[in-house]
Amino acid sequence: MEPTVVRAIEELRDLNVAALKARYLAVFGEESKSSNKQFLFRRIVWRLQAQVEGDLSERARRRAAEIASDADLRTRAPKGFLPGNTPSRAPWVTDRSQPQRDWRLPAPGSLLTRRLDDRQILVKVLEEGFEYESRHYRSLSAIAREVTGTRWNGLLFFGLAERPDA
Repeated sequence: MEPTVVRAIEELRDLNVAALKARYLAVFGEESKSSNKQFLFRRIVWRLQAQVEGDLSERARRRAAEIASDADLRTRAPKGFLPGNTPSRAPWVTDRSQPQRDWRLPAPGSLLTRRLDDRQILVKVLEEGFEYESRHYRSLSAIAREVTGTRWNGLLFFGLAERPDA
């Protein structure tokens, strides 16, 4: 790579976002919509390298234009393409209005136990949440915090998950 490009790249590393946006404007001739430092840095470096070492070939430009202007490009499958596909409710659509149940949790009605020092901790799994000492909790982490006084991952505390680094 040319020493001038390497020097320019090293200068860019020390710039803040405002300076990178100003440099982007100078290099591309338009303002950037992004304020992400890494994005701005990479785009400017790419442009500097392209100016020195050459841009896309004319053949590559024509092919990119063909792909971009593809008239029959669909963003959705046509109606009736999939069996039972109705516009109101497709079978692969997930209902996100209700939180999804974690697959690591046992079935509602199950009891989770944990011995901590001289205490036996007994938690009942409910349809929505958990019950500990006749009180309702939304998460196992809240129960672990109540019992220990420190923050815990509830799944780790009750042995339902393992540490990723273990």
